Amino acid sequence: MRIIQIAVGPNQVPLTGYLQDITNDGGIRNIRPTVVICPGGAYRLLSERERDPVALHFLNMSYNVFILDYSVQEQAKELNPLLEASDALIKIREHALTWMCDPTRIAIIGFSAGGHLAASLALLHDHPLLKQRLTIVDENNRPDAAILCYPVITSGAFSHTESLDWVSGGDTQLRSLFSLENQVKPSTSPMFIWHTVTDATVPVENSLLLAASLRKTGVPFELHLFESGDHGLSLCTEEVGTPHPLCRQWVDLASHWLNARFNHTL
Repeated sequence: MRIIQIAVGPNQVPLTGYLQDITNDGGIRNIRPTVVICPGGAYRLLSERERDPVALHFLNMSYNVFILDYSVQEQAKELNPLLEASDALIKIREHALTWMCDPTRIAIIGFSAGGHLAASLALLHDHPLLKQRLTIVDENNRPDAAILCYPVITSGAFSHTESLDWVSGGDTQLRSLFSLENQVKPSTSPMFIWHTVTDATVPVENSLLLAASLRKTGVPFELHLFESGDHGLSLCTEEVGTPHPLCRQWVDLASHWLNARFNHTL
């Protein structure tokens, strides 16, 4: 495995890559699909249990994996996390040959507030506010798929106030922009979404509102709701401190969904 790290976005935050070893007999199989991970943490911190354990899972599936340490707290305003996620995908595609990443098979996965960031990129990758600040060519910042785990979505009645406060920086226009159920359009990336009905931190309505908009617009998506489970389950294992055998099914469901979209086999 090769481990690399570069800086992305206006705040030059770390993007850490874990790249599969190149084998002499691998041929085209050395060109891997890629996953970019955005941990949760309410845009206040970055959750440890939603980064390395998730990275190891996708590494075991023969993906190249990147972890984005996007800006939080006061640094999360002025679109900084979204600019960082955009720049991350642009950089991966720019270095696709060197890093052996397939530029047509790049997914973003996010948890909670990281799910808000992943969804923001899937929805707003071509927004004029981004094009003013980044050189975007041929949708080179658009994820080919997005996996959203108990995501923050809406700024309405079911919002997670802390996340929206941090990422909007108190700007009412940005807060409205980041009510993502209202931003779905045909160019939105395909999505896999899961949530628990009893999530007391980020209500399940966040995922339901997004799914309804995706359905109305005709964007491909898959939605899984689990009857019970707390917020922040990550991989739902003892390793991450949140064992939940039933919700653990999301890992295989999302993995199969992504493999099918990317036509990827181990």
